[in-house]
Amino acid sequence: MTKSIPPLALAAVAGGAQALLTRSRRPSRASRTAAITLAAPSLYFLVGSVNRFRRVGTTVDPRPGTEAAALVVSGPNAKSRNPMYVGMAGLLLAHSTARRSLLATAPAVLFTAWIDQVQIPMEEAHLRSTFGEEFVAYASTVRRWL
Repeated sequence: MTKSIPPLALAAVAGGAQALLTRSRRPSRASRTAAITLAAPSLYFLVGSVNRFRRVGTTVDPRPGTEAAALVVSGPNAKSRNPMYVGMAGLLLAHSTARRSLLATAPAVLFTAWIDQVQIPMEEAHLRSTFGEEFVAYASTVRRWL
């Protein structure tokens, strides 16, 4: 496996880029309400999945060199193979919605594209080699995103 950037760091950079792109824009009551509507399920996917991983004693760090101790398939992982990324992407979209900026969706789109095309394929190859048919069966019944 190749080296990778921590996904949480990528999300933070994307959020910082959004803040820079929208520094003169302030949320309205309507945009704040819409953002909360996006952020709530995003937090469920992100925090719920992290909690589930910790409960079963496996790593939340997907980068090469970390070893998954268990294949988590319940909770948010029953709806998405990548609920932490769904949560991060959703929070980025919520931020651009709050700021009322189409331009601020660009970092969210770039984050999602990187995760989908670079990070997830590395992780899934690792999970396939670690968990074999158990992962293949899981991947055949649960979508990558939603």
